[in-house]
Amino acid sequence: MIKIIIFLSIILNIILIFFLNKKKIKKIIYKKKIKEIDISKVHEIFEFEKISSNLLGPKENAIIKSFCISPDNKVIGMTSDYEAWILSTLSKISNKIFEFGTCSGKTTFLMALNSPEEAKIYTITLNLEMTNDIKKNNLDNRISFRNIKNESTYEKFLFSGSEVEKKINVIFENSINFNENKYQNSFDLIFIDGGHTYSIVKNDSEKSFKMINKNGIILWHDYVPGKESAKDVVKYLHTISKGKKIYHIKNTSLCYYKNNE
Repeated sequence: MIKIIIFLSIILNIILIFFLNKKKIKKIIYKKKIKEIDISKVHEIFEFEKISSNLLGPKENAIIKSFCISPDNKVIGMTSDYEAWILSTLSKISNKIFEFGTCSGKTTFLMALNSPEEAKIYTITLNLEMTNDIKKNNLDNRISFRNIKNESTYEKFLFSGSEVEKKINVIFENSINFNENKYQNSFDLIFIDGGHTYSIVKNDSEKSFKMINKNGIILWHDYVPGKESAKDVVKYLHTISKGKKIYHIKNTSLCYYKNNE
């Protein structure tokens, strides 16, 4: 009886240690294979100004217009405030922007608020009716496939009715069917945050490589090794990083690529 109690005590302690150190254990098991860089290496706009010996602050051109979304909205997979700042800041130096995955329109709105007056933003999404026609590929993660439907419930967006809506062109279409040929070498910034299944991430990325212009930047959201719904994003990025210079931005779930070709 005493042996059983000791055994159960050991098991319970192991379980407790696991849950208390879950994030640390995941980092050991699911190692990041993409080189991590500081945000200041992405673009000179992110270089900080020295305020004092122990305090750095953003330059004036990295001050953005922003807002927050109430948790009551229950929007799935939103960017963090830091990630939103990065997107908004890059938008300030981008005249043509493309976004795969509109969802609630939060990032679209931020990019429209901070981009130049003459900027054009294209964002592609599904409406709820279109989700009935999407098909799961054998390689696609089940949770990621389910989330496509959960994130495609919007007919109007956070930017609807705003002054900057005039900058935005919403494309209601499955990105698999989207014809990128007329947009080749067109965009300064592309944000990939649509369907997180392998087939869609691969499709959106391959089209983005054709659509990005010289010195343009592509950003992927949800590079989180160990996160089940991001599994296919991580898998794809690990695959292409062997042949392309893909970097993970420190303290974010963003990866980026700059087209120097």
